[in-house]
Amino acid sequence: MKSLIALLVLAVAACSSAVRVEPPSPQGPAAAACKQLGAALPRELDGEHRVATEPPSPYVAVWGAGQITVRCGVDRPAAMAPTDTVNDINGVAWFTEPNNPTLFTAVNREAYVQVTISVIHQPGDILVSLADPIKATIP
Repeated sequence: MKSLIALLVLAVAACSSAVRVEPPSPQGPAAAACKQLGAALPRELDGEHRVATEPPSPYVAVWGAGQITVRCGVDRPAAMAPTDTVNDINGVAWFTEPNNPTLFTAVNREAYVQVTISVIHQPGDILVSLADPIKATIP
């Protein structure tokens, strides 16, 4: 869990407004779908504007100073058991990490989509806003 938290630590780069996020490395059809998702995501989300990431990646999107991040093509959540329940929000099944209520993963798609939402935002609103682009781009 500590390595996941360390992986998701976001720091604003000193010389630019880019936000540092470690990009995933999806392969094959998942990579193609994630590139499409990146292009389909909104410029504004819950009042936050989309910003550049460091390193630049078609698999990562960030809004604000890292308050909302999307990483497409991540691994299946290690904490997710076959018997765990997920929340369906507009046709997208979201797994919530048991020890990290700000980390959500869309799990019923060809590529796993991980979303981190700071506590200053309402997760439900953001997950609703992300459902249509996810459904439109990731089978």
